[in-house]
Amino acid sequence: MSFNKEQIEKLEKSGYRFVGTHGHAAVKTCHWTRQSISDKGVCYKEKFYGIKSHRCLQMSPSVPNCQQECEFCWRDLTYTQTSWEDDEYDDPKTIVDEAIKAQNNLMCGFYGNPNANKKKLEEMKNPNNAAISLAGEPTLYPKIDELIGEFNRRDFTTFVVSNGQCVDRLRNLENDPYQLYLSLDAPSKKIFEEVCRPRINDAWDNLNESLETLASFNSRTCIRNTCVRGKNMENPEEYAKLIKKANPDYVEVKAYMYVGSSRERLTMDNMPSFDEVKEFAKKIGENCGKEIVNESQVSRVVLLE
Repeated sequence: MSFNKEQIEKLEKSGYRFVGTHGHAAVKTCHWTRQSISDKGVCYKEKFYGIKSHRCLQMSPSVPNCQQECEFCWRDLTYTQTSWEDDEYDDPKTIVDEAIKAQNNLMCGFYGNPNANKKKLEEMKNPNNAAISLAGEPTLYPKIDELIGEFNRRDFTTFVVSNGQCVDRLRNLENDPYQLYLSLDAPSKKIFEEVCRPRINDAWDNLNESLETLASFNSRTCIRNTCVRGKNMENPEEYAKLIKKANPDYVEVKAYMYVGSSRERLTMDNMPSFDEVKEFAKKIGENCGKEIVNESQVSRVVLLE
């Protein structure tokens, strides 16, 4: 599926730039990439993992595609497709080449900014981390394995964020990402179906199978939990059981942020404070043998290891 002209115009107004010719891959410059260029702060991934925010490429090969319509997602869900219906799609090399070019075009205004860090501006031209997490489910892109491989060949680190629904595609990856994330946003099937709103059968079973598969990866692994007050911030011991099953290197517990189209589905009251997130993360950690080792208050996220 590709977007129609009206949808593309709407997304481009919000900062997306589509790459390739089939309308499924896009890049969008992250807030923290822009902040870093002017030395006004960095993404928590820089603080936690050393990833340089000004050299990060936020992109997705599958913007329209996802098997879930999570309440807390900031995307406009009206165009979501649960499966990959097109036989034609852009190849990984084209996507990577054009994504880097599009990011440079998006950032060109900083060359006239007197507050921009000149050294970072030069380094920005050659990004070296791909956050494959912009929108949609990246493993639905038929060439996700080759896309990771293309980034690897260019000496990128890759952060791949998945909902765990494409179990076989995850299991059969030959090219390891630098860090593989699985989203775990519910402690039970009931809450999962209410909050993550899957649009396919067996979604809870698929997620659990992916959690069991995670321990077999050679790459670094991470469980990400988006905390939505009044929705999924309960039963930390059940989250811990699921995390034990996956045995990840890291767990990120992060607040839902009241932004984008999620404001049509949730309210400001659903956004927990940093202290609430930290307390909830502590309870999860106590039940799965992990401790808080880092935190970013401005992003309302803590890291368990």
